Amino acid sequence: MRKFSIKKAGAVCLAVLTAVAAMTGCGTGSPDKAKEGKTKVVLNEVAHSIFYAPMYVAIEEGYFEEAGIELSLVTGFGADKTMTAVLTGEADIGFMGSESTIYTYVGGTEDYVVNFAQLTQRAGNFLVSREPMEDFSWDMLKGRDVLGGRAGGMPQMVFEYILRKNGIDPATEVNIDQSIDFGSTAAAFSGGQGDFTVEFEPHATSLEQKGEGYVVASLGEDSGYVPYTSFSAKKSYLEKNKDTVQAFTDALQKGMDYVQNHSPEEIAKAISPQFPETDMETLTTIVDRYYRQDTWKEDLVFEEDAFSLLQNILQDAGVLEKQVPYGDLVTKDFAKKAAE
Repeated sequence: MRKFSIKKAGAVCLAVLTAVAAMTGCGTGSPDKAKEGKTKVVLNEVAHSIFYAPMYVAIEEGYFEEAGIELSLVTGFGADKTMTAVLTGEADIGFMGSESTIYTYVGGTEDYVVNFAQLTQRAGNFLVSREPMEDFSWDMLKGRDVLGGRAGGMPQMVFEYILRKNGIDPATEVNIDQSIDFGSTAAAFSGGQGDFTVEFEPHATSLEQKGEGYVVASLGEDSGYVPYTSFSAKKSYLEKNKDTVQAFTDALQKGMDYVQNHSPEEIAKAISPQFPETDMETLTTIVDRYYRQDTWKEDLVFEEDAFSLLQNILQDAGVLEKQVPYGDLVTKDFAKKAAE
């Protein structure tokens, strides 16, 4: 029995996920063979965001097809839902914040979920104010109302991490509203709620374009390098489908190489079929914003120091009492081979 502990919001998420795991048991998760000899892989992403550009490049440039994979992409709309899809076998691979893998591991899930490729190395959200602030500093949030994120989720925990780095107690010195759904904070802000809101793209840029808000800080820049999102799968799936996972990781690495060697304009053009509702000028603006803050790693290797930092953030947020073993929840084998 693993003697670790999750507290507060993490416990709620954990209870749901471990209950699902208990009902579904330890299935193999073996993928069905798709047409033309390709292997079908179901990937559940936590959200559909320009923040994850290298993955969409790999899709649109045909790298998965070249690797013999027929990829089915599903959006989970939340790490808890993505993790549930992986645990129940609805998805072969999950793409989400790796804090969810820690929650399920701590809960004693036998066939726990292991991270095998890290995509982003910075937070992807931005602080939006009602008024432009050329000389913004984080202490300007003291006593103000901020629309935040879900308790126990990476967006909220990184926000709190930044506040603490700047000597601000998020529990007592800032009024953070965590009651609004992830996808509804921008609309709530437009409707008059809050003095500030923490937004992912395209919502941050959309608020600026409508004159309803102004980006005053990047959480990605101010938090420093943080392992924000990664690809993961059940331990049994990784063990029984090594060739498929390697092919999947190889395709992702080509997407990582592409964004390192192409301009924001070229990246935006490549991923535009994934975002038909976003005009090319806006898409390029958002890609450039992520590009300039060094959002994407050069490789997919999830290093131990990054995993330790993640757990420090969880401990500071009060959702983890004791750190879990890196070697249990992260494998570098696939990413290192893909980078060769």
